[in-house]
Amino acid sequence: MCIAEYVLGIESSCDEMAAAVVRGGREILSSVVHGQVEVHSPYGGVVPELASRDHVRAVSAVVERALTQADLTPARLDGVAVTAGPGLLGSLLVGLSFGKALAYRAGLPVVGVHHLAGHLVAAELAESSLRPPYLGLVVSGGHTALYHVVEGAEPQLLGETRDDAVGEAFDKVAKLLGLGFPGGPAVSAAAAQGNPEAVAFPRPMAKKPGLDFSYSGLKTAVAIEVKRRGGLAAMDTAQVADVAACFELAAVESLVQRARRALRVEGAGRLAVVGGVAANRLLREHMAAAAKRDGFALVFPPIDLCTDNAVMIAAAGARLLGRGERDSLGLNAFSRVAVGQAPWRPGRAERGGELT
Repeated sequence: MCIAEYVLGIESSCDEMAAAVVRGGREILSSVVHGQVEVHSPYGGVVPELASRDHVRAVSAVVERALTQADLTPARLDGVAVTAGPGLLGSLLVGLSFGKALAYRAGLPVVGVHHLAGHLVAAELAESSLRPPYLGLVVSGGHTALYHVVEGAEPQLLGETRDDAVGEAFDKVAKLLGLGFPGGPAVSAAAAQGNPEAVAFPRPMAKKPGLDFSYSGLKTAVAIEVKRRGGLAAMDTAQVADVAACFELAAVESLVQRARRALRVEGAGRLAVVGGVAANRLLREHMAAAAKRDGFALVFPPIDLCTDNAVMIAAAGARLLGRGERDSLGLNAFSRVAVGQAPWRPGRAERGGELT
């Protein structure tokens, strides 16, 4: 596969503004991530308007730092890759607009990247021997889905959440238990002190056919348990820890059960687990145990490539640019778009051509 040499990636789909430079689609020359935990903590979740406003303030400095760390000027780049969707529309437009402007000024090709395609590529960055075909489990604040990744084609969706994403459920449960934001790390920290057998929460979709997920019912079960105990005000630290531990175990076991089923159904022997929730310690432990028991190869990216970052966007963009993909300066952002679809490309320039 032909891969572009030096590619700048820009990621701004939610509450991180990130930029990175990757060489040859695999070597990380720089990675800068500007987070917004302090901005959103008072609200217990991401406020879209505040996220996009903070991106506007940060984007120029973040991109400049990424180029400085890589010891490159824009003129040395071979292209710019930007997240075009899915995500918060206002946030996406900040990174997209900056990336297009930089590409235009430097005379570089620009290419839009699907956020989840970027997450899947992160697994290949983590494990150089990982090549399609393999199954990809994407678990994050906005997404929970299983894909069959094949060479030379777009990932095939096998199953996805019917309601809440698993990361969204972690955030909502953290709010129910008064644990703060971001919810994933907060719930895990509390769960480490609790008894995971204290409450028998349901395992979503466990008895349902297919490969879809659901987390709305599990979140509701936590809310009912909190109410049964007299509300959060009546619960001590130990009780909160117990509920957190039981929720985390149920959420993780649901992911492992669905992934194991997908591997059997597809006759696959390799699984990559990517996205922000892939940083969860319990998920890594339980999935590793399943891999040992069932005999499949398992890949987790390092923690800094699980959460939103621009390394994955640059790497995915390098592959697109290497195939001759180019987008016009009319490239737009989309809040919802399936992997394999690129509605931002109706005006794509000819293969190997200049920006139009």
